[in-house]
Amino acid sequence: MTLRGATTGDLDAIMALERASFPSDAWSEAMMAEELSSPHGWYIVDEEDDALVAYAGLRAAKGAKDADVQTITVAESARGRGLGRVILRALLDEAMRRDAHDVFLEVRADNPVAQALYVSEGFVELGRRPRYYQPDDVDAVVMKLDLRARRSAGVTSDVGAHA
Repeated sequence: MTLRGATTGDLDAIMALERASFPSDAWSEAMMAEELSSPHGWYIVDEEDDALVAYAGLRAAKGAKDADVQTITVAESARGRGLGRVILRALLDEAMRRDAHDVFLEVRADNPVAQALYVSEGFVELGRRPRYYQPDDVDAVVMKLDLRARRSAGVTSDVGAHA
């Protein structure tokens, strides 16, 4: 595992993984390019054998008390080894460094593996957005993590400091 900060030079590899992972509702290349260059974003990638196998992004504007997990994507060939958890913790560490109080995310209602990961890291369900993911008509589960409680408990991974 080699986590590092994403750059606009990673755009082609990120988009290849994005399209493979989300064939019906992938982000556009323009949206992803904007995310990678935004001063409010923090994107990381993981490479194995010089191939990108995961990427993730956090949006946390300076001075804001909340942050949003924009995406976490792990290639099918790299799933089931804990990489998603490592990446999520790196995003949470960055949100703490940015002094966010809460982290929000949306996850597909038909993705119980991701939902279980988020719950195991302390996220709670706030509600649902019906038919949020189009064109699949899949609900979004809206979740929130209280970072102040996480910080008080001394939970940190320190992975993000190296990305």
